[in-house]
Amino acid sequence: MNETICALATASGGAIGIIRISGAQTLEILSRIFSKDLTDAQPNTIHYGHIVEPVAASQQQQQPRIIDEVLVSVFRAPHSYTGEDSAEISCHGSAYILNKVLELLIHHGCRMANPGEYTQRAYLNGKMDLAQAEAVADLIASSNKATHQMAMRQLRGGISTELGVLRDQLLKLTSLLELELDFSDHEDLEFADRTELLALVQKIDSHITRLADSFHTGNALKNGIPVAIVGAPNVGKSTLLNALLGEERAIVSDIQGTTRDSIEDTIQLGGITFRFIDTAGIRHTDDQIEQLGIERSIAAAQRAQIILMMSMPGTPYPDIPVRDDQTVIRIENKTDSFQAKFGVGLDALRQQLVDAAPKAEDNDIIITNARHYEALVRAQSHLQRVVDGMHNMVSGDLLSEDLRDVLSTLSEITGGQITTNEVLGNIFQHFCVGK
Repeated sequence: MNETICALATASGGAIGIIRISGAQTLEILSRIFSKDLTDAQPNTIHYGHIVEPVAASQQQQQPRIIDEVLVSVFRAPHSYTGEDSAEISCHGSAYILNKVLELLIHHGCRMANPGEYTQRAYLNGKMDLAQAEAVADLIASSNKATHQMAMRQLRGGISTELGVLRDQLLKLTSLLELELDFSDHEDLEFADRTELLALVQKIDSHITRLADSFHTGNALKNGIPVAIVGAPNVGKSTLLNALLGEERAIVSDIQGTTRDSIEDTIQLGGITFRFIDTAGIRHTDDQIEQLGIERSIAAAQRAQIILMMSMPGTPYPDIPVRDDQTVIRIENKTDSFQAKFGVGLDALRQQLVDAAPKAEDNDIIITNARHYEALVRAQSHLQRVVDGMHNMVSGDLLSEDLRDVLSTLSEITGGQITTNEVLGNIFQHFCVGK
C-alpha cells in the first residue's frame, strides 16, 4: 500500500491507450517524465503535454526525447477510484509507446500493479465494501443486459444495503440479550421479549433464505440458462439448434442415431443468455454407444432449467422425468405451425423462451457470487440454532453467541470480517490487470 503502482488499463492495439498510476508518489514520479510539473496540480483536472525520456546528467546539453503527445488526468486522495493520489495517461495505442511509458514509470519509482490491485486498494481505503469490489469484476465480465443489471445493482450497494438492514436488526437483538447479562441477579428480568424475538428471528431467516435461494437464478443468468432439446430421433432437434443459432452447429441427417453426444452453444434473446444443449434422440436401442448418448441426454434434461420437448406427427413426446421447477415447452415439428427447417414458428418460440427465463427485476437483489451464497447458507445454519435454542429455552448468553455468529458470517460478504491477505488475494487475483 506504500508503493506507487502503474498498469495498462486498456487493450493494446487500439487508437488510444490508458495507463493508470496510483499511490502517494504518483504526481512526483509522473512529473519526472511529463513536460510539466504536476506536483501542485489541482484535483480533477486534465493536462496536455508530452511524455519525455529524461536525459542523463552528463548529457544536459541534449533535449529530452519526446515519446508521445498525451493528456494526463489528475485525481487527488481521497476523491479517486483507489482513494489515493492517482492519474491516468491517455496516449496513442502503439505497443511501443505504451511499453515505453510503463518502462519510464517503473524506472522512476513505480512498480507494475498486480491483478485487481486498484480495486483492492479501493476496498482497503474504504471506497467500497468487498461485495461492491467483487461487482467490479462481474461488471467487466457482463455479457448481456441481465448480468449487467445485476452487477450494477451490486456495485451501487444493493446487496450491502440489504445486509446492512439485517445487521442492524441482529445487533439490536444481540444488544438486548447481552444487556440481560448485566442484570443476571434478576432472573425474571427480560429486555428481549422471547415471543417478539422469535418472530423477528424467523423474519430475518426468511429474508436470508430468499437471498440464498436467488443464487440459483443468479447463477443461471450469469452462466447462461440451460435449455435441453430432447425428443426421439429425427424429430428435428439438431435442425432446431442450427436454426436458433443461425449456423450449422450440429450435423443434420435422416439416419437415426446421428447425434451420439450433447452439443452446447449459447445465444442471447431479450438480453438474456441461453445455453442450448442438443441431445441424442431418445429411443430403445441395442447400440451401446448410442445408449450412452441417450443416458447423457436424460442427464442433460435433468440439469436444464428449460426443456424443449420435441415431437412430430406420429411420434410421441419422450417419457423422461421432469421436476416441478423446470419449464417444459412442447414443440410439434414439421407441422403447418412449426417447421424448424424453414424457420416457421421460431419467433414465437424465442418469445416463449424469454418469458420462461428467470428475470432480474429492477428492485430484486440476486446473489451471483458463490462466496456470498456459501456465507448465507452458514448464516441460515446459525439462525436455526437460535430458533432451536429459543424453543428449548436456552439462556440468553448462548442465544447471543449464536446471533453474533450470524453477524460475523454476514459481515464476510461485505468484508467486515475479511482480514487476511490470503483471502483477499484469492478474491482479487481473478481481476484483470489495470483494474
